[in-house]
Amino acid sequence: MIFLITGAAGFLGSALANQLAREGHQVRGLDDLSTGDPNALFEDVHFTRGDVNDRPKLWTLLQNVDCVYHLAARVSVQESVLYPREYNAVNVGGTVSLMEAMRDVGVRRVVYISSGAVYGDQEEQPLKETFAPVPQSPYAVSKLAGEFYVRTIGSLWGIETVSLRVFNAYGPGQHLPASHPPVIPNFLKQAIGSGTIVIHGDGYQTRDYIFIDDVVRAMTAAATAPSLNSSIINVGSGTEISIRQLVHIIQQITQTNAEIIYNPRTNPGVARMCADISFAKEKLGFEPSKTLEEGLRLTLERDPHITHNNKT
Repeated sequence: MIFLITGAAGFLGSALANQLAREGHQVRGLDDLSTGDPNALFEDVHFTRGDVNDRPKLWTLLQNVDCVYHLAARVSVQESVLYPREYNAVNVGGTVSLMEAMRDVGVRRVVYISSGAVYGDQEEQPLKETFAPVPQSPYAVSKLAGEFYVRTIGSLWGIETVSLRVFNAYGPGQHLPASHPPVIPNFLKQAIGSGTIVIHGDGYQTRDYIFIDDVVRAMTAAATAPSLNSSIINVGSGTEISIRQLVHIIQQITQTNAEIIYNPRTNPGVARMCADISFAKEKLGFEPSKTLEEGLRLTLERDPHITHNNKT
């Protein structure tokens, strides 16, 4: 098959592109490199630097494509609070531009990568796809708007659409910016480097962490699984872990005792988050293969950006 991946040089995009290339598919990648790293891609991935709002470029890249994976997006919740207009332009505008270009060229299937953040605070756990979303950040709003645009434009023009609500993905190769870094690589780096782990709130808030390899398996299955049109599917581990529990596991596997500071003044986000993955099991044959401890150990072993001396 021939695939186009937007956001191909990012954390999820590069892992997906390399896996599809490994399976023998022809893979085209598009990324503006605002945060992505093209060096993370295999040589046989045909990479193009560009903006997802550049429709002429999209028309060229979409020729003869069987399926599009749309991952291009700004992804920081905290940053989106400061720059909502930019998040709308990239995450929503870019999605509409892509769907228009797919319509123009005649591409018939798209897998849109959404986020578990669209659910917001809910009274019940685990989170089911049937729950009404309550997005609590401009980032979450932009991903939910993307879902509606993908499904609506797809139904109007005969494009098969699947939206995957990916929860807290982690693993080797995850970008670690200086401001607002993702929790797991940041905590690992602090633990290994005898630094300080800062926990926002009381640390009892929970998240659903899923290893990158498992996310990729769900994404690859979504390209060819039957009877998925207009579906929304959770992709998570199905396990609820508090931030305190996460820190404890990290200390165990790194054999360190990093200093922990609680910052009660910073908004810790939603209180609880855990994916109901029964629909993913039914439609994608998806079953997570890595526990959090196994995934953290693999991250330490494989990620060259996290320096450690422990044999884990």
